[in-house]
Amino acid sequence: MRGRMEPEPDLELLLQEARESIEAAQSYRRELGQRLQGLQAARRQIKESASQTRDVLRQHFNDLKGTLRKLLDERLVSLLQEVDAIEQETIKPLDDCQKLIEHGVSTAEDLVREGEVAILGGMGEKNEKLWNFTKKASHIQLDSLPEVPLLVDVPCLSAQLDDSILTIIKDQIFNHGTVASRPPVQIEELIEKPGGIIVRWCKVDDDFTAQDYRLQFRKSTSNHFEDVYVGSETEFIVLHIDPNVDYQFRVCARGDGRQEWSPWSVPQMGHSTLVPHEWTAGFEGYSLSSRRNIALRNDSQATGVLYSSAPTYFCGQTLTFRVETVGQPDRRDSIGVCVEKQNGYDSLQRDQAVCIGTNGAVFVNGKEMTNQLPAVTSGSTVTFDMEAVTLVTTNNDDAGNFKLRVTISSNNREVVFDWLLDQSYVSLYFGCSFFYPGWKVLVF
Repeated sequence: MRGRMEPEPDLELLLQEARESIEAAQSYRRELGQRLQGLQAARRQIKESASQTRDVLRQHFNDLKGTLRKLLDERLVSLLQEVDAIEQETIKPLDDCQKLIEHGVSTAEDLVREGEVAILGGMGEKNEKLWNFTKKASHIQLDSLPEVPLLVDVPCLSAQLDDSILTIIKDQIFNHGTVASRPPVQIEELIEKPGGIIVRWCKVDDDFTAQDYRLQFRKSTSNHFEDVYVGSETEFIVLHIDPNVDYQFRVCARGDGRQEWSPWSVPQMGHSTLVPHEWTAGFEGYSLSSRRNIALRNDSQATGVLYSSAPTYFCGQTLTFRVETVGQPDRRDSIGVCVEKQNGYDSLQRDQAVCIGTNGAVFVNGKEMTNQLPAVTSGSTVTFDMEAVTLVTTNNDDAGNFKLRVTISSNNREVVFDWLLDQSYVSLYFGCSFFYPGWKVLVF
C-alpha cells in the first residue's frame, strides 16, 4: 500500500529561510567575534596593569631602599661628627694639663742637674754655685702640682641605640603599600561641549570614603597626563579641547584623612565634534583671550553688544556663561542669545533676543519678565537651554511662527518660558554687553 506523499516545500520559502539562517549565523559570528575582542581587551588590561604594577612596586621599593640607606648614612655621619666634637672639646683641657706637667718635669730635671753640679763643684766655686742654685730653686714652686681630673669626672663616650626602631620600621614596612584589583573611582560619562568635555566620575567602592578627587587628561598622542582638577566635586568641564581630537581622561581619589592618592581609574577616551564658541575679535570695548572664549570689558568708551563670531549655538545644547570677574553693574547690561547680529544696539534687551541682566532681570524680545533670577556675581554660571516645541501656523502666513522652550538658569534658580520667532532657525548667536569695565565672561 502506497503511503501518502509529503507536500513538496516551496523553493522560494526554503531559500528565504536559508538566507535568514545564514544572516543570523553571520550576525551571531560577529557578536561572538566582538565578545572575543572584549575578552582580549580585558585580558590585555589585566596583563598590562599587572606588569605596570610590578614595575611600580620594584621602582618604589628600590627608591625606598636608596632613600633609607641615604638617611642612615646621613645619621651615621651626624653621630660620628658629634663624637668627634665631644672628643675634641674634652681632650683639649687634658692636653693643656699635660703640657703644664711636661713643662714642670723638664724644669725639675734641669734643677736636679744644676743642683748636682753645684754640690760636686770645687771649693772656690761651690759656695757661689750653691748660692745661685738655692736662689733659683727658691723662685720655683716645687710644691705646686697641677690637678689631674679623676676618671669619673671626664667623659666616657658611648652610643645609645634603641633596638625598638627595628620593630617600628618592620611594622611600618610590612604595612606599607597595598595592591588594589580595582580603583575606587571610575569615569562614568564624557559629554562633549563646544571647545570642551564634561567629565563625570563616581565611586565604585562602597567602603572607600573620598575626601578629594584628582582629574588628569592628555591628548592621545601625548605620553604625559596633566592635572586639570583637584577637589571634592564629581564633575568637571575640561576646556581648551580641540575639536575632533581624541583625549584620554583618568581620575583618582584621596581617602578621608589620608595623604596618598588611590590608583588611577581605567583611562577613558573622548573627543568633541562641536565647534568651540568664540567671541568676535576686534571689537573696541572688549579684550579677548587667545582662544577667544573669554571676553573682558576694558576701559574703552565704546559701547555696544559683543556677539559671537558665528551662530554656533544649536537648540538642544546647553550654552554656558561663567562670570570670572565683575565690574560696576548697569541696568542695560545683558548676557544672552539672539537670532542675528544687529549693530547699533547697546544691549540684548531688544527684539529677536533673550537675555539676563546683571541684576537678574530676564528679557524676552526686549520685554522684562515678571520672574527674575538672582543678581550675577563673580563666579556665577548662567546657562541657556533651548528646545524646539512646535511650529505655530497662522491663517495669513503659511510659514507660521517657530516656538522655542527656553530655560535660563543661574545660581541654582531657573526660569522657563516660550520664545516665539517668526521662522525656524538652525543656529543662533550669543552675545553680551557691559557698560562699565571689569566684567570678564567665559563661554562654553
